Amino acid sequence: MQTLKFKTNIKCSGCIAASTPHLDSAVGAGNWQVDTQDPAKVLTVTADDPKVNAPAVIEAVQRAGYNAEPLA
Repeated sequence: MQTLKFKTNIKCSGCIAASTPHLDSAVGAGNWQVDTQDPAKVLTVTADDPKVNAPAVIEAVQRAGYNAEPLA
C-alpha cells in the first residue's frame, strides 16, 4: 500500500464536499482524507492501485477547483 500526502487549499467541510466526487472517482471512496486543522490542509491518500499516483490526485483536486502539491 502506498501513502501520498499533499498540501492543499481545501479548508472546510464545504470544500471537502465539493472535492469528494472527484477524489472518490480518482482514488476510491474511503482512501483519502483532508486534515483541515493542519495549517497545510494536508490531503492523505492511501491506495493499493498503481494507477493512483501524484499526478492523478493533483488532477482530481484541480477538477474540484482546488490546488494540491506533493509533500516530501
